[in-house]
Amino acid sequence: MAEIIPGAEPMSVEGGPVGLLVLHGFTGNPQSVRPLAEGAAAAGHSVEMPLLSGHGTVIEDMLPTTWADWSADAEAAYERLAARTEKVVVAGLSMGGSLTCWLASRHPAIAGIVCVNPATRAAPEVRDFIQSLVDAGEEVMDGIGSDVCKEGVEELAYKGTPLRPLLSLFDAANEMGQEAFSRIRCPLLLFTSPEDHVVPPADSDFLAEAVSGPVERVTCERSYHVATIDHDRDLIVERTLEFVDRVTA
Repeated sequence: MAEIIPGAEPMSVEGGPVGLLVLHGFTGNPQSVRPLAEGAAAAGHSVEMPLLSGHGTVIEDMLPTTWADWSADAEAAYERLAARTEKVVVAGLSMGGSLTCWLASRHPAIAGIVCVNPATRAAPEVRDFIQSLVDAGEEVMDGIGSDVCKEGVEELAYKGTPLRPLLSLFDAANEMGQEAFSRIRCPLLLFTSPEDHVVPPADSDFLAEAVSGPVERVTCERSYHVATIDHDRDLIVERTLEFVDRVTA
């Protein structure tokens, strides 16, 4: 495996009895969600922010990975955090939001979840297009990272998008579907950017309607997809910390 990109390192903090698990997105790495992790650590919480398999190094490391790898990483990080805290909240951006929902559907003990522009389903025509590229022998297409409105801010994501791993994400999202989301009974704090060039805002609407627990929605008017490092970064950190305090009180 290649060396980790400077800034993409995982983070583990021994803090108080409340833990926040923070999950990054597809082709991204912890750099894009670090403000959340650092905000939680500064507030005295325990934190786990893993680097998901194949991410944060070179794109070649990601080519053989699938949802099975990333979900295993998320599960392991959750278990580490749950073992040393009394209550856990899980937060994720994009695919990290998909993994957050996957964990919440499997672990009723999770106190609450925070999703930022989560990817919750794949349009059949988009999946078919990606499949056609793979069938034609393509392995990588143009990158989807760094969809950020704020000038001078860049996500340290890969410059390309690995196609087979993307199909794996699409299939996992469609497999989870409404049935898995309906098992989520804990509170959900949901951030959505109306202008998102990666994940349709309708994915957030779908999730909000499918979960069984209470939903609190926040619109990130000034941010694109990677809202966690965009204009609404501080809003997301602030509202998440308030939410964590409330659901773990």
